Amino acid sequence: MLMKKYYLILLFLLSTSLLAQKNFTLEQVILESSTIMPKELKYLQWIPGTDDFSYVFEVNGVENLIKENADVEGKETLLSMTSLNVSFQSKGLAILDSIPKHNWATDSTLLFWNNEFFLNYNLSSNEITIINDISVEGLNADFNDPTKIAYTIGNNLFIAVNSEQIQLTNDPDSGIINGQHVHRNEFGIKKGTFWSPKNNYLAFYHKDESMVTDYPMLDISKKPASIEYVKYPMAGMTSEEVTVGVYNLTTGETTWLKTGEPKDQYLTGVTWSPDEKYIFISVLNRDQNHVKLTKYNAKTGKMIKVLIEEKNEKYIEPMTGLIFFEDDPDMFIWTTRRDGWNHMYLYDAQGAKIKQLTEGEWEVTEFDGLSTKGFNIFFTATEQSPIERHYYKIDLDRYRMTRITSGSGTHKVVRNNNGTKFLDVLSTIDTSYVVTVLDAAGKKLRTVYTAKDPFDGYNKPKTEIFTIQSSDKTDLYCRQILPPNFDETKKYPVLVYVYGGPHSQKVANKWMRRADLWLYYIAQNGFIIFTLDNRGTNYRGLEFEQAIFRHLGTIELEDQLAGVNYLNSLPYADPERLGVYGWSYGGFMATSMMTKTSGEFNVGVAGGAVIDWRYYEVMYTERYMDTPEINTQGYEESNLLNYVQNLSGKLLLVHGTSDSTVVWQHTLLFVDKAVKLGIDVDYFPYVDHVHHVKGEEQLHLFQKITNYFLDNLSSSD
Repeated sequence: MLMKKYYLILLFLLSTSLLAQKNFTLEQVILESSTIMPKELKYLQWIPGTDDFSYVFEVNGVENLIKENADVEGKETLLSMTSLNVSFQSKGLAILDSIPKHNWATDSTLLFWNNEFFLNYNLSSNEITIINDISVEGLNADFNDPTKIAYTIGNNLFIAVNSEQIQLTNDPDSGIINGQHVHRNEFGIKKGTFWSPKNNYLAFYHKDESMVTDYPMLDISKKPASIEYVKYPMAGMTSEEVTVGVYNLTTGETTWLKTGEPKDQYLTGVTWSPDEKYIFISVLNRDQNHVKLTKYNAKTGKMIKVLIEEKNEKYIEPMTGLIFFEDDPDMFIWTTRRDGWNHMYLYDAQGAKIKQLTEGEWEVTEFDGLSTKGFNIFFTATEQSPIERHYYKIDLDRYRMTRITSGSGTHKVVRNNNGTKFLDVLSTIDTSYVVTVLDAAGKKLRTVYTAKDPFDGYNKPKTEIFTIQSSDKTDLYCRQILPPNFDETKKYPVLVYVYGGPHSQKVANKWMRRADLWLYYIAQNGFIIFTLDNRGTNYRGLEFEQAIFRHLGTIELEDQLAGVNYLNSLPYADPERLGVYGWSYGGFMATSMMTKTSGEFNVGVAGGAVIDWRYYEVMYTERYMDTPEINTQGYEESNLLNYVQNLSGKLLLVHGTSDSTVVWQHTLLFVDKAVKLGIDVDYFPYVDHVHHVKGEEQLHLFQKITNYFLDNLSSSD
């Protein structure tokens, strides 16, 4: 009797535990994603000159700056947001909601921004000193030395020197842009100013886009509606012209580098020599198949020499500048894919190759500098697997490579200055966030922090990663998310989530982040979610990526259909309830999969989709497609307006009306063609939104997308 009572209690507890499991709400996923994300150590970094590190962590709703030691467990609170705001008030500065992003100046002082003011905060005395400030209208702030800050107002460039504002350019024509990124952020370009090592000079981009076509953007907030124009160079059309200026802070004069003709070339990888005498630029032709690493005299602007020259029959993407050894202008590291994989090479100052530092069928994904004495190089790479990231060092005395991290997954490492200790942040498909301390040999010294499973108490779908093969026997990485309480005797609808374009990787052994939480939400609603990284995506070598050259949407579609064949082989995947969703390039792919296949997909949603590559911007499109004049057949094959008549399932197109990345014209042309052919298409514009719908309207967007799949695929009737 007692045993029976025991089993009844156990059964009750188990059933109660199962009942306690709940699904995400769409509001959580879209607007409150932090509630189901791992709690991380914010701004994790080493404190200079010590074996201590710091991070920001929220306790009882208040952020605190915490210090720990690499070897000894124990925490010390250095600063709270409450006390920091008291200090702000004493200086008449704005109160903030969270501790700002910061860097350590010394082991007791922090550097950070408070609106337009750049501050030094002394932790010992709790005193704040204003080091510098820029105009309240200033953007694109950039500095090495905070007493000298470059920034922009409108299309002109300024420098704040100890709070004195100096205007470097005065171009009244809005078509002339100074000190900002150029070439639409292609080629790894993220900014437009480049300080010399000793801060005596500032190099900057000068972009003339006055000759570029004005593209109309509709503003319906006015009566009547008005047109605002943006510069948008489409494939085959006139492109911008870029030069590089060098401002001398001592003389107040600007020298222009003589980068030559034709002017519609691309200038990337701007790098100073350690002695400030020279500037190096990767000069790439408009065809993007010939690059010259060129050396210029910083004072005269004259070209001195082409150090390295590379050609490729398809395209070249110089993504980074040179890496010099501290105070040594005679040797540098150059990263290139000349052997088909992204690797590092050592060169002398005359452009002669000394040694290839890394090699093999894997890629260096991030360079992380040199140890303080320059004996070791640190970097992250795919050497273990394309879907993982590990951290390495190369000993330059023996040219020996050592892997510092261990254990499958994605490692993001923060090293101390001399490269003797490392904070290893590990994430896997099943483990959200773990921080450990490693020594120089990769030995684990201690575990600092393991985040609580953010899905605890929720119905967590099962996620797995595997490979299938393409038609040419290439391994393709896939991710499959199964619904909670999955029953393989049942049949489930399937949603294929696709991107598929260059510089992307959707399948990786790491915790799925904010943008992917919606996929879990759909899985909780009874769907299998399937994602495949086709040929053309990143980190698999140049041959894998360049397979799509001049024929966008062809090889990618072939590989995605290999994924469909795999799904059709599963007894629990319903081939009659197959959907596809993607955005941007993924929108192009989703629309392709709805129109260029034989009705495999029943329902599709495409957001911000490229429809006709002739209408997309020049830098990206011409790299992968050449110009419409040269590659007429390729453009026709990829133009989805030529396949509208094949649409048999239900397709929802979504687009921001102020999208300046993939202009609204793309999907409007598709709808216009569909109407003329009598084809039914669902369409929803998001007024005044750009390439991605943001803010509270994002909830409306994903409710619409969710309903579209639930309404059309949930039932097997």
